[in-house]
Amino acid sequence: MTPAALIMGALLTPLFGALMVALTGKNPNVREAMTAIATVVTAFFVFSLLPLVLAGQVPALSLGEAIPGFEIAFSIEPLGMLYALVAAALWMPTSAYAVGYMRGHHETHQTRFFVCFALAISAALGIAFARNLFTLFLFYEVLTLSTYPLVTHSQTPEARRAGRIYLGILLTTSVAFLLLAIAWTYSLSGTLEFTRGGILPDDLSRTTLALLLGLFAYGCGKAALMPLHRWLPNAMVAPTPVSALLHAVAVVKAGVFSILKIVVYVFGIERLASSGASEWLMWMASITIVLSSLIAFTKDNLKARLAYSTISQLAYIVLGAALVTSESVLGGGLHIATHAVGKITLFFCAGAILVGAHKKNISDMDGLGLKMPLTFGAFLIAALSIIGLPPLAGSWSKYLLAVGAVKGDHVFFMGVLMVSSLLNIGYLMPIPVRAFFRKSTDHDAHDEHDDHHDHDDHHDHHAPGWLHQYGLSEAPMLCVIPLCLTAIGCIVLFFYADQIVTLLQPIVAGS
Repeated sequence: MTPAALIMGALLTPLFGALMVALTGKNPNVREAMTAIATVVTAFFVFSLLPLVLAGQVPALSLGEAIPGFEIAFSIEPLGMLYALVAAALWMPTSAYAVGYMRGHHETHQTRFFVCFALAISAALGIAFARNLFTLFLFYEVLTLSTYPLVTHSQTPEARRAGRIYLGILLTTSVAFLLLAIAWTYSLSGTLEFTRGGILPDDLSRTTLALLLGLFAYGCGKAALMPLHRWLPNAMVAPTPVSALLHAVAVVKAGVFSILKIVVYVFGIERLASSGASEWLMWMASITIVLSSLIAFTKDNLKARLAYSTISQLAYIVLGAALVTSESVLGGGLHIATHAVGKITLFFCAGAILVGAHKKNISDMDGLGLKMPLTFGAFLIAALSIIGLPPLAGSWSKYLLAVGAVKGDHVFFMGVLMVSSLLNIGYLMPIPVRAFFRKSTDHDAHDEHDDHHDHDDHHDHHAPGWLHQYGLSEAPMLCVIPLCLTAIGCIVLFFYADQIVTLLQPIVAGS
């Protein structure tokens, strides 16, 4: 197949999958088979593009001009290739997990859920492959709109409120800031094409560069940079597979990916480094890293704690972009992958705990590790990866970010990263510790305030009976197997991190 055909296949397969899911919705088994086929075929197209990019080629596809001078076009550079690989690869375990979760938790409107999920993946791939700012903006908005029904899935007052905040912040920031930044960029440079080394004129002042960078940074509201982060914790009212999509597969990664790509291909690393225009963004990213970590300590609800952890970890990538050294940009890119695998595992575990043990609050999880060893073992591995402990994937991205801070003579920000890792230990490690080493104070009683489907929790849809013979009460295997696989991924990525860095190396060549 030609490179253009592969790109078209990657973009259209999730759309076709969404259509087939909608048509077969009355038969859950067929519907979920359609989702599974779409995930595998999409991954095939995306992974088929990888050898071309590694060989130095730039696969491209143009769909023509939407309006004169503004083309919908795609080209795959290394950073976009990485984001596409993350989205396509993680869609497969997330879909399997979603089947187990949605059935085990008796969720309604499952067909709509899987349709919107597929649409979101297509939008994420459109962002990854965007050749210019116009195309990126279009798919960025499609991603927001396609994930709104997922956030409001339960249709409770709380979910509707979360949806209003979600749309309000993300649409407002993209229209008020991102669209303005794109228009300003076009007026300054006469082009919106992503170009190595940047497209902005050389004679722009530091103030102009800083203002334009600010519009882009806060226009990409999905990056959840403080103070525009409220939508993310509020969106945790959605089912756990949606949380996994938001935090790992597509949404938040679209925000930080866009910031990183804009820094590299619109501003240029050398221009920002020499002007010092990104220094303010280093401080905002650092404030977000520390404050969100401190807030995480105060959250007893597991998903809420993980949400603030995500805000902190996203700011690592923004900090990597703002430091504008080769190592920091590579570290930021690598962190897109390492954080995705670690955080999706943590959210998978949170959902499995809810389905298998009916617990959502950390204070109620004492002793659960003995009943759910696979789930809490996976949680421990993913938590250690997020913390940055070798031999787990997160250690490499944090190392590169720290080296980048030192190389840029910003030792203070290396200190921020170190303090953040200590805070990660403080809010993540007590969860598996109390699950494995504290005695249960509860005799299988349900949470008084479970998720938004409390009334369904009296149905037992746990692991196969043979596990119960050993006193185990894991969630359904379609929940447990994906979280075990992604936990293994945290280890595997540690040994293959150099290959990701090799893939990304061209984006910093010459800087």
